[in-house]
Amino acid sequence: MRITDVYAGQSVFLTGHTGFKGSWLALWLAEMQARVTGYSLSVPTTPAAFDLMHLSNSMTDGRGEIADPQAVLRAMQAAAPRIVFHLAAQPIVRAGFRDPFATFATNVLGTAAVLEAARAVPSVEAVVIVTSDKVYDNEGSVWAFRESDALGGHEPYGASKAAAEIVTQVYQSAAFHRAAGSAAVARVVSARAGNVIGGGDWAADRLIPDFVRAITEGRDQVIRQPRATRPWQHVLEPLGGYLLYGAALLTGQDVPPALNFGPSDGRMPDVETVARAFVAAMAPTQTNVVVQENPHSGEAPTLRVDSSLSGHQLGWQPAWTADRAIAETAEWYAVHRAGGDMRAHSLGQLASYRRDTTVSALR
Repeated sequence: MRITDVYAGQSVFLTGHTGFKGSWLALWLAEMQARVTGYSLSVPTTPAAFDLMHLSNSMTDGRGEIADPQAVLRAMQAAAPRIVFHLAAQPIVRAGFRDPFATFATNVLGTAAVLEAARAVPSVEAVVIVTSDKVYDNEGSVWAFRESDALGGHEPYGASKAAAEIVTQVYQSAAFHRAAGSAAVARVVSARAGNVIGGGDWAADRLIPDFVRAITEGRDQVIRQPRATRPWQHVLEPLGGYLLYGAALLTGQDVPPALNFGPSDGRMPDVETVARAFVAAMAPTQTNVVVQENPHSGEAPTLRVDSSLSGHQLGWQPAWTADRAIAETAEWYAVHRAGGDMRAHSLGQLASYRRDTTVSALR
């Protein structure tokens, strides 16, 4: 099975298509000749990958509130998709501290709105709900989390994503659909990805975008958790996993209800290491990495996920190391800074990734 053969000509409903990850997924789907309908509230930043990749020319660009169930239903009915990828979210951990209610509303009720629409639209056969590696009840474990580990959250973003997982479990239940009289019963799964980096991200309070702004403005940039470790990976890594997962659903394969998609590197670099490597790759620059530790950030110092089940069930494996991910990310921003054609460059990076992957279905 090649995913290009699965998605070519298929109607795909993609929420969060104007965001960082959503834009890259829309680009990949369009490159495979899928008929993509996007649904997002707005383009979240200026500049943005969505605009620089000229994605509105290769898909239906729908706008609306993700937590409005009637608006989501109307958009999904109009698209009549065979598969839904739900990426729309409030994705920033620190923004969750500033506005917990909005974070819960978007991430929990938005997921419920998408799943409610899917059970009312007969064309929908599969739904991939994208959550986060932060759904696990993390008390500072040094062990990598597996899909069977307990869900939980000690800050609003992680808790909202864990709650979205519990909502998803309801819609995975045949007993629920019988009792609710669902018009359609799609196969529903959740995908839990690690910390992604890549070109085209300008979100506030994320490590790489913060340094991109600092480099552009010629100033230093502070990091507050230099020793924190995260499962860093290039954005194309989990997106390939989502596409494999969705293709497995569409072709009738038996797959688990949730899967992790994270790097296989035995030792993840910490925040300071990633920051310094990115700045070095963006040379010449006047930006320095300034460390100001904040022990009261509210975020877990260590996070790792075990993605071996994705390998066993889907044959998915990461293609690029953390160092390669940083280098590809820096190159994207350098080309943008030089006024390059970012759609062409992004497609070039996608082609490079597909050449490098050992997963034959993604080539």
